[in-house]
Amino acid sequence: MKVMAQMSMVMNLDKCIGCHTCSVTCKQAWTNRTGMEYVWFNNVETRPGLGYPRTYEDQDRWQGGWKLTKRGRLTLKAGGRWRKLATIFSNPLMPNIHDYYEPWTYEYDMLLNAPQGKHTPVARPKSLLTGDDMKIEWSANWDDDLGGSVETMQQDPVLQHMSEHVATELEKTFMFYLPRICEHCLNPACVASCPSGAMYKRSEDGIVLVDQDKCRGWRMCVTGCPYKKVYFNHKTGKAEKCTLCYPRLEVGLPTVCSETCVGRLRYLGLVLYDADRVGEAASTTDEQDLFAAQRSILLDPHDPAVIEGARRDGIPEDWIQAAQASPIWRLISEFEVALPLHPEYRTLPMVWYIPPLSPVVDVVASSGNDGEDGRTLFAAISQLRIPLEYLAGLFTAGDTGPVEKVLRRLAAMRSAMREVNLGRDLPEEIPAAVGMTGQQVREMYRLLAIAKYEERYVIPTAHTEIAAELDEMACSLDYDGGPGMGGGGPFGSTSGQPTPVAVENFHALAARQTADRPSTPGRVNLLNWDGNGKPQGLFPPGHHPETPDPDAPQAGDHP
Repeated sequence: MKVMAQMSMVMNLDKCIGCHTCSVTCKQAWTNRTGMEYVWFNNVETRPGLGYPRTYEDQDRWQGGWKLTKRGRLTLKAGGRWRKLATIFSNPLMPNIHDYYEPWTYEYDMLLNAPQGKHTPVARPKSLLTGDDMKIEWSANWDDDLGGSVETMQQDPVLQHMSEHVATELEKTFMFYLPRICEHCLNPACVASCPSGAMYKRSEDGIVLVDQDKCRGWRMCVTGCPYKKVYFNHKTGKAEKCTLCYPRLEVGLPTVCSETCVGRLRYLGLVLYDADRVGEAASTTDEQDLFAAQRSILLDPHDPAVIEGARRDGIPEDWIQAAQASPIWRLISEFEVALPLHPEYRTLPMVWYIPPLSPVVDVVASSGNDGEDGRTLFAAISQLRIPLEYLAGLFTAGDTGPVEKVLRRLAAMRSAMREVNLGRDLPEEIPAAVGMTGQQVREMYRLLAIAKYEERYVIPTAHTEIAAELDEMACSLDYDGGPGMGGGGPFGSTSGQPTPVAVENFHALAARQTADRPSTPGRVNLLNWDGNGKPQGLFPPGHHPETPDPDAPQAGDHP
């Protein structure tokens, strides 16, 4: 047994309201640079829906993740090194920009500076890639507007594996929100796919990163990741991905998406796992057994043998204590209410989800019954096959048993705690019906409903003895001119000095290459002017900024 630590996350989907605050704050913190306009390290998907990029879950098409050979050997679904060598200059298994979306901004300057006329000026959408007028047809949260409607429902990869009755009735039944980030897998296919060895998994906390100095832009990692959470920066020619905000974690702060989550649905903490059994778990023959196999390699941090093994393998004492206080272990292995996203990809993802109970409650309530009554809820969970089948397609490779068990436990908690809140004794028969005790129900309720900041985020700080190693490790998130940016070249160059930019002014900066005129009608914005060219009205007639004035005082002259 080799004990290793993994920083992990659990999200309670019952509490997600789809506000996208996590996506916006992540965008502002990490991907508001040129070349990253279409990139969302964190996005919130509406289910049922196509996801982002569109149909990313269709591995028959994208060939992401791992598969077992006839001999039981684990191999990349997209092929090994010879297949990659043959397609290294033209990889056919990658989403294009239209599978993501063509990013855009609006011609806001037209609203501010258009002359008075008969008609109201319009801020037309402009492509952030070409600068041309465009028609908006898709975006990272387009499914949010459609709300799981029949417009795209038939293309949902999860629904395609379900019965015709389920597919046609689903939109009448429920919808929910699914926030997604990089899974920081125990068996990451993106790392195994990288020909240049630029992608790696940190040994101290399991975070998957990209070394920008080594990355050569082959983009095999994009194909290898079945969740499509590795992105290509078309300006730098490098791959970039979610880093789990490791600079924040190293000083004990939660990720930006967790910190700003309105619903307080995210939990962060360490888990200890047996690294020697990762390959064995990922090679489990039956896809529906993968979930249980992955959970089995997570180690009880209170077990004396595990504690001894952790100390032997160099895990600091305060990290062991953090693993013992972690909400992740309790939600996954003690309460058994968290499930992994698409375990059938065999990457052993470490961002887990508590499936939503609310759709079942809504259906019960809409029928005129008490949506909080335990007996009614239990009956609805077992009979309402549509949510069960769909959730099982997401979290348990189609096995409805574990999903039903989780929903029953959530229903028992809700029903039992309602009795307590009404001033009655907690009815022990309700938790007993789902294999729990009254005390466990109370503890689960506290963690899921009213847990404080320090209970949801148990994050040990990085140790000084490894600070030098952490500081030297390159990451995928740097502004223009930083490590890995590469200067000018075929992947894009800036006019004048490189400047960190936001999505909103990308079009203006891209169009300023000539700099002889404003990028949009109106006045020149001095913040966007790079010192090249001669914008009209900026200098006196006949004067060129690069030509020194012979009458002007020169260096060394005395008055």
